[in-house]
Amino acid sequence: MKRYLYITLAAGALLSAGSCKKALDQPPLGTYQAATFFNSTANAKSAVNAAYVPLNYTDAFANEGWVLGDVASDDAVKGGLTGDQADIDNINNFNILNTNSAVESVWGRNYNGISKANFVLDGLADGNKAVPDADKATIIGQAKFLRAYYYFILTNNYGNIPLRLQTATADNLDAPAVPQAQVYAQIEKDCTEAAAALPIAWTGADLGRATKGAALALLAKTYLFEAKYTQAAQTAQQVEALGYALTNKFTDNFSASTKNNTEAIFSILHTAGLSPKQGNALNQAFAPRGALNGYGFFQPTQSLVDNFEKSPTGIVDPRLDYTVGRAGHPYFDSPFDASWSATGYVTKKHIQPLSEIPLATKGDGNLNIEVLRLADVLLIEAEALNESNNPTAALVPLNKVRKRARESYLYDSTLGGGGAVPAGLLPDITTTNQAQLRDIIRRERRSELALEFGRFYDVIRYGSTYATNALKDVPNFNFTTNKFFPIPFSEVSTNKLLGK
Repeated sequence: MKRYLYITLAAGALLSAGSCKKALDQPPLGTYQAATFFNSTANAKSAVNAAYVPLNYTDAFANEGWVLGDVASDDAVKGGLTGDQADIDNINNFNILNTNSAVESVWGRNYNGISKANFVLDGLADGNKAVPDADKATIIGQAKFLRAYYYFILTNNYGNIPLRLQTATADNLDAPAVPQAQVYAQIEKDCTEAAAALPIAWTGADLGRATKGAALALLAKTYLFEAKYTQAAQTAQQVEALGYALTNKFTDNFSASTKNNTEAIFSILHTAGLSPKQGNALNQAFAPRGALNGYGFFQPTQSLVDNFEKSPTGIVDPRLDYTVGRAGHPYFDSPFDASWSATGYVTKKHIQPLSEIPLATKGDGNLNIEVLRLADVLLIEAEALNESNNPTAALVPLNKVRKRARESYLYDSTLGGGGAVPAGLLPDITTTNQAQLRDIIRRERRSELALEFGRFYDVIRYGSTYATNALKDVPNFNFTTNKFFPIPFSEVSTNKLLGK
């Protein structure tokens, strides 16, 4: 007889503001076995809601995806005070032990999400008759998408890892690491099945749940990371066909007043002012120290700033000043102060102005984190088409992204809004030379998706030569040694099958 480890269910998930408040008003669910808990749709929804919770950034130092995804890269450094959060400095300098707190954080948080998703999938297995089939299908679809997403993060960080597909029991806690190809195959399977089960959109209190588009977008990204370029391009095109549209203004993806827009495919929703807290803590962690009541972490690099193109007359890509705070330009509703940053730059993408989130509640913001958005999918399509020896077709999605970027100039008075786009600013790309276009797409991807917690994984998948050059100024980086982070000591010391 199997001895089940009881799963404690968090009642709330990061869905819409309304759904968060409603869910979090409920009493604690306590601990349950899957066989006895899944006796109603309400319970099944509560369980899948709990599987969303590890996504959130209500504590910037409990969820350190930003550290592994960007601080390890050429786009950002730790920032903050000298000696504060020393393990982040160790990531920054590739002095990384398997006891590193960021390495432990990302591992534990994502496997926690997988455990919660598995609890749902086991509880709604074929023998369950208590939940109607229609409800069961969409709940299972969400759980499979979430499990796939958590595994995508884990395998890109750690390489070969344990593949746990059932609720944890005392009999199955130990699991061997499997090849990354096997993890990717499971992600493909989960995404494909989730896409078949999930709706194109949710509304009302269900806003924020995984959709068909989210599952297909993650599948396209997985194919890209596997270098399955034909499948990546075809799947990205399926996402486009669902009706998503780029916003007119690039920064609409990073503003509280324009979140959940036509470009958003899957977002981590945050809502300020709830109890327990459901707000975005990155707003304080990344804001400048001093009068703005921030902690000053996550400072952009000169290398990132230099990546943004300029017109022949020196007009810079509008995305730079939406992404990075710098001297000579206002920082939202405050003048820029050069003392804020050792690099000379501060991040803007995850910050709200004081007019929206006052100093007293700085760590309780309501910005979403955009996990998957259409611009990412278009660049996946462009890269995949180019690598499939179809550079002419790759120009179409690539130039859609560039067109929106340059036309963002028209919608912002600080950039000359209302006037013409400056001559030569982010012109359409016309070359069909595959090698040249490869470099252009990689540069475009870096500018468009800067500081969205994914640069390091791109650097690594581009290969040893690219990574070694990109991280040439980073102490101790070695592609072979550092392409993956070490499996945490907590796992190594307890999982007896690891390494076998």
